[in-house]
Amino acid sequence: MTRACQIMGLVAWLIAASSAVAETSSRDLAPRTELHAIETLTLTDQQFLNGDTGGKPVTISGQLRIAQGSGRLPLVVLQHGSSGYAANIDVWSRHLNALGISTLALDGMTGRDLIEVNSNQALLGRLNFILDVFRALAVVASHPRIDPSRVAIMGFSRGGQASLYASLRRFQRMWNKSGVEPVAYVAFYPDCMTTFVDDADVADRPIRIFGGARDDYNPLAKCREYIARLRTAGRDVELTEYPDAAHAFDNPLGARPAAASPKFQSVRACKIHEEAGGVVTNAETRQPFTYNDSCVSYGPHLGYEPVAAKAAMIAVDAFLKSLFHLE
Repeated sequence: MTRACQIMGLVAWLIAASSAVAETSSRDLAPRTELHAIETLTLTDQQFLNGDTGGKPVTISGQLRIAQGSGRLPLVVLQHGSSGYAANIDVWSRHLNALGISTLALDGMTGRDLIEVNSNQALLGRLNFILDVFRALAVVASHPRIDPSRVAIMGFSRGGQASLYASLRRFQRMWNKSGVEPVAYVAFYPDCMTTFVDDADVADRPIRIFGGARDDYNPLAKCREYIARLRTAGRDVELTEYPDAAHAFDNPLGARPAAASPKFQSVRACKIHEEAGGVVTNAETRQPFTYNDSCVSYGPHLGYEPVAAKAAMIAVDAFLKSLFHLE
């Protein structure tokens, strides 16, 4: 074979390879992206638990990516964690779009003049993201390209806590005025350390939790306790655990292997209960819980684990395709 033929062959191969890559990656492109302002409130946890609307009005934003397809499409609302709108949110948005599922990714930090709250969780009440999700549902309820009967919530870490406890009927009665009833609640490595009043009374919809066995930010042990109570109450809940995964295992920009974050606060050693009047207390001291309590720990490990991330995507794909009746 002449040198010229070799070059021509290489050029042809590169063109074919480039076309294949372009064809594959184009599936996750959203034909239309909209940025929505979402009117919500910044509340203390006690205000939220009491249904007190006297919080500070705030406008947050949501990126609506309308997937390829015609008519009204299913939607997943994505809620980030304490680090803000991280790389995994973008990854999941594009991945779900490739399945024909539109996404509404919320940014609950920028509108509140926050970048992150990992190093000071007291900067934002933990339950604010639940309200944000409910307010976001109102934005998409009448959108001409969204099927309001096929909307799921999916969150990560603090956002995973929000997606998990957004299932509580009590919270829905107080705060969800959208008319949209989510069809599923998907929580990645959520904080399950707080026991809320009537927290086994959840919507009759599937709850799916994904976490790593090496997670020392939000350990799965407390989630297992909560799951046991939900199953006793006859709820559809499942936990998928990845043995080699730490916290935020689906973030491709995370450390490999997982690394300690010395300034990050974790309540992994705390026992937190909601008492009368919406007061969140430290069960050991029987005093209102604060992030100055001795049970608050530092230095959890965060990092990317590609095997677990891939497995989680496959599991979520199968779940959502069945849920949304996609081919």
